[in-house]
Parts: sequence; structure tokens; C-alpha cells
Amino acid sequence: MVVAPSIRLFPPSFSSIPFPHRSPFSSRWRSPSSVSLLLPIHSRLQSTSANGDIGVELPGDQAEIIFMGTGTSEGIPRVSCLTNPLKKCPVCSKAAQPGNKNRRLNTSILVRHPGSSGTHNILIDAGKFFYHSALQWFPAFGIRTLDAVIITHSHADAIGGLDDLRDWTNNVQPHIPIYVAKRDFELAFNLRLLTIQVYISSLNAFSGFLVEVMQLIILKVMKNTHYYLVDTSVITTGAAVSDLQFNIISEEPFSVHGLKITPLPVWHGKGYRSLGFRFGNICYISDVSDIPEETYPLLKDCEILILDALRPDRSSATHFGLPRALDEVRKIQPKRTLFTGMMHLMDHEEVNDYLTKLLESEGLDVQLSYDGLRIPITV
Repeated sequence: MVVAPSIRLFPPSFSSIPFPHRSPFSSRWRSPSSVSLLLPIHSRLQSTSANGDIGVELPGDQAEIIFMGTGTSEGIPRVSCLTNPLKKCPVCSKAAQPGNKNRRLNTSILVRHPGSSGTHNILIDAGKFFYHSALQWFPAFGIRTLDAVIITHSHADAIGGLDDLRDWTNNVQPHIPIYVAKRDFELAFNLRLLTIQVYISSLNAFSGFLVEVMQLIILKVMKNTHYYLVDTSVITTGAAVSDLQFNIISEEPFSVHGLKITPLPVWHGKGYRSLGFRFGNICYISDVSDIPEETYPLLKDCEILILDALRPDRSSATHFGLPRALDEVRKIQPKRTLFTGMMHLMDHEEVNDYLTKLLESEGLDVQLSYDGLRIPITV
């Protein structure tokens, strides 16, 4: 694929009704101070609390996942909720409190994978709030280097923080490999914009409903906001930007520092492809509205499923809601599930209290994740 002469391209090694702020789970909720969320998944998973308590140190040869962010593109709390003089949003009010697990930044995980040359830190997505996530969790967990970034899709909550990687490539390491699908590379970094000028003239004032539409289509090739990360020839002399090595991936398995990663193609809205990823028996699908039939075999024997669950009542055009996400859990049948990508209608304690009952009634081991959650894995 020819994108630009200066690009360093490395082949891989292989709805209208507003939902009320009161949660539908409120009737099930009792005293917050007495709620214990010690599900089997939590008793088995080593984690850190959202207030930065690191907890027990993992062995140096233990692979793990750290949830860098578990929220929507806008993050939780919403500024609009905190500044609304007429209506109090209970979840955003809680999220504004230090250490509250409803406080969520852009969805992202860090996979720490030990190898013969040491532990490799592989980040999945660097969204708009990546700097804030890294500022909180990298020092807390003793993380310094970034050995690779894998991109699920080209929305701002997945790539908006790539510019912040300059701190690493200027001060910690010479460069960072970025693994991204060709379609997302072209959309985000070498975007071809189709500019459509529509000229409309009324045929007759009495006809009312009839108009004549003429479309003039002009094709322009232009760079998007991250153009300077790709074509370094445009950088002003003396400027220091992120030094990124772009690796174009397909929907076939590839390897990053000895870790085999299998893409999980899904739909993120009508006609928009996003990727989840499987490494070992862990399956990560952060942005999904539908799972194609051909992807289900790739989810077989999944032990830990990390899955999109935007809101408690229904799905949106681009994301699973909790009911659909639970249906997918029943279909995929993982041993354990952690939901991610939650908006401000998902109260951490209330929803987890509800999900606890599913373990008793259906044997579903499911919980909401939270920013800073740390779980040991086997890959």
C-alpha cells in the first residue's frame, strides 16, 4: 500500500427518548455501605481500587491486564451534568468524588506480557483521555515504556491520544509501533474526504414538496488531524512529535513481541467495521453493535470476555446495551465477563448488585470493570 513517500510502513509479523437518570436497578439496591461485590470473578482477580491503592504486587513473570479506561468518548462525569442547576445526575455526582469507580475515561486496556527480554507493555487504544489515564496508572503500577499500541477503530476515543505519545518517544524510547487496520489508517491518517456541494432550487412555490437537487461531487485528498504523525516531512524544523511506526494489519492473526493476537471483526454501527482482539483465551471487544456470524468461532473457549455495555436499558446504534451484552454472554459462554464502555446511566454499585444475582440465578459470572482494575491472566 502506497500512502506517502515518507511513511515508514512495517508489515506485521503476521435514540430519541431520553432515559431518566434513575437507574432501573435502584429498586434492587440496598445500602451502599453494606454492598459487597465479592463475586467469584472478584475473588479470583487481583485488582486495584480506583483511589490508587495498588494492592498486592504481581510476580514479575505474571501477565496481566490493566483497565486504563472503561467509559465513553465523553468520559464520566459529564461537565453538562455537574453544571446543570435543574437536575442532579447521581452517577456523575458520585464520579466527581475522588476514588469513585463511576469515574471513567476512554475505554482502553494495557496488556503486560512477560517475555525472554522482559515485560512488554501493549496498549489497546490511546483515546482523547490517554494522558490522564497514563498519569494516574503508569506511576502507580511502575510502568515506563510502551512497546506497542494496537488500534480497534479510528474514532477519537481510540486514537485521539496518539499525539501524547511524544513524551515517550522524546524522553523514554526512540519510537512506538502502532498496529492499525488499513481502513482505519486511511480514514484517520490519510483521509480522503468526499466534499459534496448540493444545489437545491424550488420548482414551484405552490408545489411545496418538490425540489430539484443537483449534486456536484468533488474528490479531495487531504490529511486529517494526525497528518504530521505520518508525513514527518511537514514538521517545522526543531519540533518534536511522536515517532510512530505504523504497521498495517488485516483481519488475520499477527504477533506483537511474541504475543499472538487474533483480530475479532465486529460492527460498530451500520457499515462501520471495528476490531476486537483475542490473546490467549482473553477476548476484548470494546466497541460493538453487532457480531458477525463468522466471528463467533473465534470466540470459542473464551475464558475472560471483556465486552461493550453502554447503558442499562437498551442498545444504541453503535454500542451494545446491557440486555444485548448479556445475551451475547449467554451465547459465547465465557467463564467470566467484565463489561466496559459504560455511560453515566450505569451506576457501578447498583448494576453490579444486579449482576451478582445473575450468578445465583443463571450461573453468569459477570461484573462491570472500572478504571485501574488489574487482573492477572494466562496467555
